[in-house]
Amino acid sequence: GLAVGEQLAAYGALHGQPAPCAEDAAAPTDQAVPPLGFALGQLHGLYILAQNAEGLVIVDMHAAHERITYERLKAARAGDGICSQPLLVPVSLAVSAAEADAAEAHADRFAELGFEVDLAGPETLVIRRVPAVLGDADAGALVRDVLADLMADCGTDRIGTALNEVLSTMACHGSVRANRRLSAAEMNALLRDMERTERSGQCNHGRPTWRQLSVEELDRLFMRGR
Repeated sequence: GLAVGEQLAAYGALHGQPAPCAEDAAAPTDQAVPPLGFALGQLHGLYILAQNAEGLVIVDMHAAHERITYERLKAARAGDGICSQPLLVPVSLAVSAAEADAAEAHADRFAELGFEVDLAGPETLVIRRVPAVLGDADAGALVRDVLADLMADCGTDRIGTALNEVLSTMACHGSVRANRRLSAAEMNALLRDMERTERSGQCNHGRPTWRQLSVEELDRLFMRGR
């Protein structure tokens, strides 16, 4: 698995260690530069700017982290199962009677996806556990969207595809949001995770997660050498 690809709030291996200063973390050294380079900074809370051997790398940080989270969830489900964690305080969720019935009918599916959701009344659910990798997500909004996906795909004969769509919804909830300020260490951890993740060049919706601008392209933009 990915060593530091957990939900960005914790980025596992980085915890408990002093973060490198921005200059040390951002500046490429004489050692081999990774494909996506080293982070230089953030732009408008949306993009990571990095320098690699070719020039400038621009990363859509939400889209990139969403793809990483999706691939992790998919691999976990195909392997030993999606690990869950208990909520410190269970979350009560008001739903319609139809949604409550659907949640009860899909209890096994919720468990397979790393949730523990109980019926607490005709129109009330209680969320007790969520997937560990999504521990910082809004549990109520997450379960509501997963339930909507499960209800929409109820009775489908393409259950594998349907569940992948549910995992995609879950990954979106678990990904870093716009205007989340990242340290240099967190940005570089995300870049390294991207390099280790299949199909990390596209988000779950088919959009690119990063773009490269070579030094030559930048020179042309500024008409250098003319």
